[in-house]
Amino acid sequence: MLKYIHLIRVHQWLKNFFVFAPLFFSGSLFDVDKFISCTFAFLIFSLNASSLYIINDYMDIEKDRLHPAKSKRPLAAGTVTKVTAMSLFCFLAITSFVLSYFINKNLTIVLGIYFLMNLFYSFGLKKISLIDIFIISIGFVLRVTAGGVVGEIEISYWLYIMTFLIALFIAFAKRRDDVLLEKETGEQMRKSISGYNLEFISSAISILCGILVVSYLLYITSPEIISRFQNKHAYISTVFVIMGILRYLQITLVEGKSGSPTKVLIGDLFLQTTVILWMLFFAVIIYIK
Repeated sequence: MLKYIHLIRVHQWLKNFFVFAPLFFSGSLFDVDKFISCTFAFLIFSLNASSLYIINDYMDIEKDRLHPAKSKRPLAAGTVTKVTAMSLFCFLAITSFVLSYFINKNLTIVLGIYFLMNLFYSFGLKKISLIDIFIISIGFVLRVTAGGVVGEIEISYWLYIMTFLIALFIAFAKRRDDVLLEKETGEQMRKSISGYNLEFISSAISILCGILVVSYLLYITSPEIISRFQNKHAYISTVFVIMGILRYLQITLVEGKSGSPTKVLIGDLFLQTTVILWMLFFAVIIYIK
């Protein structure tokens, strides 16, 4: 059973909590109907994403066998057969689309875009530098879009911008780990790595950090946000944002452990605390008046 849980990467479902972002920021978190709809969207995206992880692993079996961590994945290790994996891929993909159709037809469209984009990613686009990380980042934007669709919530363009920038920042940090691994082993773990080096990635991360902080400050001090939250002190939350960004930079540049963003968040108490404090701060502003 554990090998199948490993195959569908249940721990990666954490990414799909972005579906709840529109619900949280719109002040509708306690709207039961909308919460249930977003929960279904979360599960549907999780099933669909798991199917894509399977096809991605299927395409990368030989490469993964050369990787110190990925060689332990079920397909690369041979603990799950190709036939079984592909059967599970079909089951998860079909189930997610059938469920989405009955929940919300517009959700099916968003899910279809996400699925096709990542399918093209697995079959070749991941080999093209920059295109690979932009696809990953757009995937997070689509998760947020899905939450807005099922919750019938109008999403602020700021939420789209911040989601895309954060995802892009984390994706670059992950590529840095791949470059370091190539230097250590002499093996190119992915084709797109030829378009990256430490200098380029460090410059890109620095640029994105600056853009992220400035964008957040513009967002949190904008008349629209001050009016919506009826709070002139929301800018204080910038402290948590800067702390979180700097901690992730520290993990990436000092500790060299940015290979799996999900595992970084799950395993780092400092980062967890920063994210929780940021969320609690916003929860007080939005829900306690």
